Amino acid sequence: MTMNEARIQQLKAAVDKHSERALAAERHIWKNPETGYREWKTSEFMANQFRELGYEPIMAGNIPGFYCDLDTGRPGPKLLIMGELDSLIVATHPECDPATGYVHACGHHAQCAALIGVAAALREPGALDGMCGSFRLMAVPAEELIEIGYREELRKQGVIKYYGGKVEFMYRGFMDGCDLAFMVHTANLDKPGIGYEAGCNGCVAKNIDFVGVSAHAGGSPDLGVNALYAATMGMQAVNSLRETFRDDDHVRFHPIVTRGGGAVNAIPNDVRLESYVRAASLEAVIANNKKVNRALAGSAAAIGANVVLHDRAGYTPLHNNRMMLDLVDSVVTECFGADHLSASNDWGTGCTDMGDVAAVMPAVHPYASGAAGTGHGSDYHIEDPVSAVVNCAQFQVLLADALLADGAALAKKVIAESKPQFASKADYFKAMDSLFFDAEAVKYNTDGTLTIRYCNE
Repeated sequence: MTMNEARIQQLKAAVDKHSERALAAERHIWKNPETGYREWKTSEFMANQFRELGYEPIMAGNIPGFYCDLDTGRPGPKLLIMGELDSLIVATHPECDPATGYVHACGHHAQCAALIGVAAALREPGALDGMCGSFRLMAVPAEELIEIGYREELRKQGVIKYYGGKVEFMYRGFMDGCDLAFMVHTANLDKPGIGYEAGCNGCVAKNIDFVGVSAHAGGSPDLGVNALYAATMGMQAVNSLRETFRDDDHVRFHPIVTRGGGAVNAIPNDVRLESYVRAASLEAVIANNKKVNRALAGSAAAIGANVVLHDRAGYTPLHNNRMMLDLVDSVVTECFGADHLSASNDWGTGCTDMGDVAAVMPAVHPYASGAAGTGHGSDYHIEDPVSAVVNCAQFQVLLADALLADGAALAKKVIAESKPQFASKADYFKAMDSLFFDAEAVKYNTDGTLTIRYCNE
């Protein structure tokens, strides 16, 4: 692919014209972090930015987020471009919200700012010249799979069905009609520019509630059943399984205790954990989640406790579309220089709901430089906002132009020759729903035996 130099400079300039707006948005959102499905202020700020640019946001309604459509006036595919609204919780970060611990320690605020830059540039005269098809620009909530207990309460209330924002948006039909997608994530790269990996893990999300019997911890501990000890044994039992996890499956299990007991002088009877089981394929997620659940249930049974297992569809493993990655290579090399490309075939062991998007349509999830420190850590910050926001937006506009130029020839080729994991969204949701599992795992029978149930089979 050879891009026209005048066109490259035109689109870069279209972003540059609005760089002050985009950079101001990055600072504003950094200073006002909100976690998943709580991003009401961020969502409204973003929607107002889009309104000022002449867009008409379609709001998600009872959850944060929105989308806007922009048509080139010529028929062709619909390209979905996204940015994520939510923050993390890192209470030790020096710039976190002191009341909540919320902080954008994964750079989603810079994604949102870059999305504003993209939206502004596409509104510039001549920006859509030569493109065919249309755009859907989307601000999505709740990518970070945290506060699982809170999200389960939202699910019980009927507010959401799925924990992940992109999955919920897809379920609500907000991605209907979209043919291919990309989203660029901020990262701490070794050099300025754009990078990517081959893909990353998927996961199942877990609420794990150990149930014991309370009693006076000093006076009558023999009358109690210690749920905290059951949970501790459960975590150790899973640790004892780790050598059975195949290296190629990249399995991860990393629980946190969200409730460990109510008073030091009472035997804990209600102990709660949150975790994921991550792996490189849905098959590996399912198989290893069964092992984990069996270990947790067996540990509860060992001391006469119980455990209530709540498994929910997390994220599908991300497989970046190879043809789109090749196009990323070309766009970065021709528009910014080969020294700005950080390409890797490595496999990431984190998770993202971009994997769910890529499971139903061709999609790619590159990274933009500009961040420093450890992702999700207390030293994370944006060191180079121009790279994280302005250059990132330029890259996105240029990638969109490459896909939709010349009658959208490259986009049409990608769509025609790609085979996503699922043939339809209906097939995808059927697979996701099969991951749901709720059970009081240990049944104490009247004859003195017990029965353990730890999976749907």
